[in-house]
Amino acid sequence: MAKRKFVPIVEEQPQSRDAIRGRGASWSPANRFEKFHVDLTDPDVADFGPEDGPVPRRATQFFDDHTKTIIARNQSPDVGFEVSINPYRGCEHGCIYCFARPTHEYLGFSAGLDFESRIVVKKGAPRLLEAELSSPKWKPQMLMMSGVTDCYQPIERKLRLTRGCLEVLAKFRNPVGILTKNRLVTRDLDVLSELAHHDAVAVNLSITTLDPKLQRILEPRTSSPAARLDAVAQLRAAKIPVGAMVAPVIPGINDHEIPAIVAACAKAGVQFAGYVLLRLPWAVSPLFEHWLDEHFPERKAKVLARVRATRGGEKLYDSRWRKRQTGEGTLAEQIGNMFKVSCRRVGIGERPKLSTANFRRPNEQLNLL
Repeated sequence: MAKRKFVPIVEEQPQSRDAIRGRGASWSPANRFEKFHVDLTDPDVADFGPEDGPVPRRATQFFDDHTKTIIARNQSPDVGFEVSINPYRGCEHGCIYCFARPTHEYLGFSAGLDFESRIVVKKGAPRLLEAELSSPKWKPQMLMMSGVTDCYQPIERKLRLTRGCLEVLAKFRNPVGILTKNRLVTRDLDVLSELAHHDAVAVNLSITTLDPKLQRILEPRTSSPAARLDAVAQLRAAKIPVGAMVAPVIPGINDHEIPAIVAACAKAGVQFAGYVLLRLPWAVSPLFEHWLDEHFPERKAKVLARVRATRGGEKLYDSRWRKRQTGEGTLAEQIGNMFKVSCRRVGIGERPKLSTANFRRPNEQLNLL
């Protein structure tokens, strides 16, 4: 059966004129599944005139998710894991490039400002996780936190759902991989150390740039580059396997930083590393283009041309397995080679293999007694 071509319901241009401080996106493009769309950043919709002063900043809203399962499964051959846990849907970090933004459209929201200001919270995540790990149907394997949004985004400081899930994983000694942009991960050094004792944890800090000015507009509510490197040092000092993800690599924006980022990570204690080329699926593409208009208008044409050069020369994105992570063409090969040489130069090695050998079901142990 032929694959149906996606046709946008609403052909639109972004209505906002200025970037929003503390937000990655400044508008909400139409949800591709919805026939009705209102962008509250549109001055023709929002009832505010010059005499009313600035348009009020959108506060973050949180919604309860009463899901009955917590472990998500995927069949993607190029992501490195088959199962993941996401205590939150949407992410207040607001990274403009986030490939997970379109997942918010399945909830009836927009991939734009909605993704970072309307967060869905799975308050029952630890309880659900314990129930699923207790089931005889569960095959011990590495779980990833998070698959689509950051498990240490700002609200985690208050709700502690990620910590609750880690405590469950430690109880079962089930291996877990963590990817985050937030130094808040160091709050949980005690639980992570317990998992590390059983070869059951690896933490990845995503470090996109060493320039705090770029970080504040590219991924506005994340920890600073210095704070993330400090988190690496703390994790290494606690003997917790720690790596870095240079992701995404954006041609014309941060690709030139690869050697410096890798060197800084190695100095902080990183043991393994990876990179991912910029991915612009669905609504992420117009959001990123508008971000360039707001912050790098003089560089926009060059950046988009280079992105296209890594995606076959015409498109801004190629969704094919494996190609979507690394791209193709001369420029993509140069980026890959630069990363490999940079890692080799500073002695960064292979990602450790986590173990399921110590997995246990506490309830079964009690029954034996």
